Amino acid sequence: MADIIDYKIFGDDMQLVEIELDPQESVRAEAGALMYMDNNIVMQTNAEGGMFKGFKRMIVGESFFITNFINSGSGKGRVAFSAPYPGKIIPVDLLEFNGQFICQKNSYLCSAKGIEIKIQFVKKIGAGIFGGEGFILQKLEGNGMAFIHAGGTIVEKFLEPGETLRVDTGCIVGFSETVDYDIKFVGGFKNALFGGEGIFLAQLTGPGKVYLQSLPFSRLADRIIQAAHFTSKDESRNISRGFIGSLYNDDKRF
Repeated sequence: MADIIDYKIFGDDMQLVEIELDPQESVRAEAGALMYMDNNIVMQTNAEGGMFKGFKRMIVGESFFITNFINSGSGKGRVAFSAPYPGKIIPVDLLEFNGQFICQKNSYLCSAKGIEIKIQFVKKIGAGIFGGEGFILQKLEGNGMAFIHAGGTIVEKFLEPGETLRVDTGCIVGFSETVDYDIKFVGGFKNALFGGEGIFLAQLTGPGKVYLQSLPFSRLADRIIQAAHFTSKDESRNISRGFIGSLYNDDKRF
């Protein structure tokens, strides 16, 4: 049974979630997610579940260690966690998803004590090989609140039974356990070669809820790397020009 927690989400594009804990209640979080906490909150960091579960968390992109934040005082205590890059924090009440929710690796932020983070292997080989974001997804299990983060703007869709949505693999944040996940070839030589969207898209088939993100971290990272690459080239040119110019000016003095 997961702890029942109250929470507030602050901010717009760089959000944080503040969680209010009653005495002896606790919340667990990914290592490094803490922003601030009251004086009566105690931290306990360990490889929760033992070495095996710690290694499984590493496989899905999370830390080997989980930190529990426990309210050791006699009154209410607050602790806050922030997302690691621009985007939104999505509260997920697992009771609304029959106790199970599937999400992209690296998306987990924090949850009530009692929520389990497990590995979710996609059911079809093609989805695993060509999924783009990896063969492994995360599975959150329990009956309380969990919080995941995503980049950019969040789009929430509900798919009716048999309804299908094709999505860039990186833009998927999470979905109901009832949603079928597969990978489909885009088709067309020019689409595959020059489309710029990759040659495979994720196909999600209802019933169930789907969360999408407009700015996957991988896409943001690619743009930053490209910008840094061009900047370094420009700096190299400027340094070369400056060096050649100084030699030319020095030569004119004689």
